[in-house]
Amino acid sequence: MNANEIQGKLVELKADYARIMGDMDKVEAVGQRTNIEEKQLALLEKEISDLNRQLDELE
Repeated sequence: MNANEIQGKLVELKADYARIMGDMDKVEAVGQRTNIEEKQLALLEKEISDLNRQLDELE
């Protein structure tokens, strides 16, 4: 992947992260468990971290 592709993917992942955080807030507000959302966030955080590392290596 080139730098532009990585940056585009990062934008998508960050939008997904924000959406899931919002969903998680709603689920917590009604007293439900958020295990699924927490796992999704952890996976997104790792992928974002990996892409940031790749981007740093390209620059």
